[in-house]
Amino acid sequence: MIYNNNEKNIAPDCMVLKKDTAPDNSINKPTEPEDYSRAVELFRLLGDKSRYDIVSALRQGESYPELLAKQVGLTPATVCFHLKKLEAARIVKSRRDQFYIMYSLEPGFLGRTLGELILPRPGAEDELRRAEYEKTVLSSFIKYGRLVSIPVQRKKREIVLREIAKSFEIGRDYDEREANAIIERYHEDYCTIRREMIGMGILTRDRETYRRIK
Repeated sequence: MIYNNNEKNIAPDCMVLKKDTAPDNSINKPTEPEDYSRAVELFRLLGDKSRYDIVSALRQGESYPELLAKQVGLTPATVCFHLKKLEAARIVKSRRDQFYIMYSLEPGFLGRTLGELILPRPGAEDELRRAEYEKTVLSSFIKYGRLVSIPVQRKKREIVLREIAKSFEIGRDYDEREANAIIERYHEDYCTIRREMIGMGILTRDRETYRRIK
């Protein structure tokens, strides 16, 4: 490959390395597994047509900014700007070749499938496990619309009481007779359940008036 040495002084930073500049060896480290935020950033970067074209051009092999600029119809400075973004995201890597920087795709980038890149939203798996746990608790303690027993464990008891509370409209006031009648549909010990709901902040009580708040 022949380079035009007269262009060394005007080439963008990503095209030229000074003789006393040490290469960044961090680009040779193995690519770490994508986390959610990095996967989102990767899709955002490739959503830009110019960066997509640069990555497409690099699929043909290692190249340098001037040549890439001709291939994608951009200025070398603009190509350098996009290459820095792509390198920061570990989509491309660079190496020193005499006075110039050569760019290529990270080996692991093209080997990743779309399924590997689309990661679960943070907390999604925890939410799924929690929903499954709540479903199991409710199926164990509520049979045919009736509460078979009041759970001893606080966590399970709160799940059951929140389910019963769904029979109350949020923000509506109920007198004590109405509140007791709703709870009694599930269990005869409406006094204990009503008291527990107030203690857990599910219901509020103002004199003889009850209201569901959550």
